Amino acid sequence: MFRIKKLDLFIAKQFGLLFAGTFFICQFVLMMQFLWRYVDVLIGKGLSMEVMAQFFWYMGLFLVPQALPLAILLASLITFGNLGESSELTAIKSAGISTMRTFRSLIVISVVVCFCSFYFQNYVGPSANMKMAQLMISMSQKNPELEIPEGIFYDGIPNSNLYVQKKDMDTGKLYGIMIYRMTGSYEDQAIILADSGMLQTTADKKHLLLTLWSGEWFENMQSQELGASASIPYRRETFADKRIVLDYDGDFNMTDAAALSNNAKAKSLSQLTSGIDSLSMTYDSVGRSIYDDAQRMYYRIPKVNKRDSLAAVKLAQGKTYHFDSIYNKLTKDQKLSAVNMALSSVQSEVTELNFRSMITSDGDRLLREHYIEMINKFTLALTCIIFFFIGAPLGAIIRKGGLGIPVIVSVLVFIVYYLLDNTGYRMARGDMWTVEFGKGLAPAVLIPLASFVTYKANRDSMVFNIDQWKAVIMKALGWRTKRHVYGKEVIIEDPNYLADRQLLLNMNDDIRRYVEEHRLKSLPNVVQVFFRYQPDHEVERISDELEKVIDDLTNTRDKVILNELNNYPVLAVKAHTRPFERKWLNIVSAIIIPLGLFFYLRMWRFRIRLLRDLRQIVQTNEKVTEQITKIVHSK
Repeated sequence: MFRIKKLDLFIAKQFGLLFAGTFFICQFVLMMQFLWRYVDVLIGKGLSMEVMAQFFWYMGLFLVPQALPLAILLASLITFGNLGESSELTAIKSAGISTMRTFRSLIVISVVVCFCSFYFQNYVGPSANMKMAQLMISMSQKNPELEIPEGIFYDGIPNSNLYVQKKDMDTGKLYGIMIYRMTGSYEDQAIILADSGMLQTTADKKHLLLTLWSGEWFENMQSQELGASASIPYRRETFADKRIVLDYDGDFNMTDAAALSNNAKAKSLSQLTSGIDSLSMTYDSVGRSIYDDAQRMYYRIPKVNKRDSLAAVKLAQGKTYHFDSIYNKLTKDQKLSAVNMALSSVQSEVTELNFRSMITSDGDRLLREHYIEMINKFTLALTCIIFFFIGAPLGAIIRKGGLGIPVIVSVLVFIVYYLLDNTGYRMARGDMWTVEFGKGLAPAVLIPLASFVTYKANRDSMVFNIDQWKAVIMKALGWRTKRHVYGKEVIIEDPNYLADRQLLLNMNDDIRRYVEEHRLKSLPNVVQVFFRYQPDHEVERISDELEKVIDDLTNTRDKVILNELNNYPVLAVKAHTRPFERKWLNIVSAIIIPLGLFFYLRMWRFRIRLLRDLRQIVQTNEKVTEQITKIVHSK
C-alpha cells in the first residue's frame, strides 16, 4: 500500500519551493526572449495599457507549457544537488533507502505536472494562442508606416500596393517608391513612382498622408465613351512635391478570428482531429476532381456508373493506336505542326499542374501543421517527466547545489532539447522528414540519456565526478600533480635522520646505475613496447623508497628540508613502459600505424621526462643529505 512518509514530504517541500521559483524565472526568461523577437511590432505604435496588458497576459499563458519542463529540470537538479552537497543524501542512503525510492514523491509530482501541461495545452493554450495571433495581427496593422518592409510589395493599405527599395529608420523617409493604386477596374489603376517620400498618420487616425518627392504619376483616365473598342484617355504627370491622402483607420481594431481558422496551434485535440478530417476530405475531393479532369481530357473517358458497366467493358476493349506509325505517315509540315501543337499542349498543362500543385501543397502544409501540433501536445507534456529523470539523477551524482553548476547543466540540456525539437519541427513542416520522426527526434535522444543517468545514480556511479574526470584527463595528457608538503603543528616522533640519509645515498647510486643501463634518451624498443611487455620494477622500487623517506621527513621541524621535499617529482612508474595496461590494446594500437606512432613518440617523451625526474631526485637528495648532516652534527 502506498503510504506518504516524512521523507517524501521533506523532499516534496524542498522541490516545491524551488519549482515555484524556477518556474517564474523560466517564464520570465522565455517571455523576454519572445518579446525581443516581436519588439518591432510594439515600439512606437501608441498602444494603450489595456492592449499591452492583454498581450503580456496571453503571452504568459502561451509560454507556460514551455516553461514547465525547464522548471522541473532546474528544480530537481538543485534539490538533489543541495541534498548531496549537505550530505543529507548520503544519510538517506546509509539508512538503506535507495535513490529510486528517494525519487518517489517527485515522480508523482512530475506526472501530475505532465497531465496539467497536457490539459493546459489542450484547453487553455489554444484560446491564448488565438488571442495572441489576433493581437499580433491587429498591432502590426496599427501605424503601418512602421511596418513597411524593404524590397517587398506591402498590401496593408487598402486599395494600394506599396514597394519601398530602402527605408531610413532614423528619419522615417522612404526611398525608391513604387505605388500601385487600384480602384474599380484594372483599366483605371494608377502607377506612381517617386525618388523618396514619407508616410504619416493624420491626427484623427482616419487617413494616411503620403508625401512624395521627385516622381511621376501614370494613370488611365476612366473612359466616357461607350463600346468595347473605345479608347481610354491616358494621363502622365511629373511632380517635384506631391501629397496624397489615403483612407485608413489607424485606431486599434481587433482582427476577425475567422481569418485564423486554419491556425493549428489555436485548436484543441478534438478540433485538430476534426480539422484533419475536413482538410483531408476537401483536398481529396480537389485531387479527385483534378484526376477526373485529366482522365476526360487525355483519355476521353466518359463518366460511367454501375448501370453503364457494359459500356465500360466495350470502352476498355476499344481499338488501340500506334502513334509512331501514324506520325511517320504525315508530311513535314504536318509533323512540324503536330510537334508544335504537342509542345504547346505540354507547356500549357505544365503551367496548369504547377498552379494546381500550389493548391495541393498548401493543403499538405496545413495537414502537416495539424499533425505536428497534435503530436506536440503529447511530446511537450512527456518532456516534463523526461527532464525530471535527467535533472534529479544528475543532481544526485554531481552533488552541487545553488544556482551555479545546476544552471549550467540545465541550460546545456535545454539547448540540446531545443535544437533537436526545433530541427525536427522545421524538417517535418517542410516535408523533408515524416511528422512522427521529426517530433519524436528529441524524445528519442533524451529518453536513453534519462535512463542512463538514472541507472548511474541508482548505482552510485561516479561517472560525472569532476575530480575523477580531471584525473583521467591529466593521465591522458601526461600531466602530474605537484607536491605540497607543509610542516606539522604537532610532531609526535622525530624522523630517523641517519636511516633516511643512508637510503637517499643508496638511492642516488641506484639511480645512476639505472640511467647508465637503460639509456632513457634513446628510442624505446618497438617489440617490447607493443608486443613483449617487461615491467620496470626498479623504478617502482625507487619510487616506493622515495615516498617512504618523504613520509618520514615530513615530521621534521627544519624548514630547509620541508622546502626541498616539495622539489621531489611524482614519478609515473608505468608511463614509460607501455601505452595501455591491456596487451590487446597495445597490439591494436601498433597495427593502426598512425595511432601506434603517436603512442610510440609519447612513450619516448615519457622516457625523457623520467630521466629528467631522476636527475632532479639526485640533486634534491644531495641537498637533503647535506642538511641532514648539519642537523646531526649540531646535536
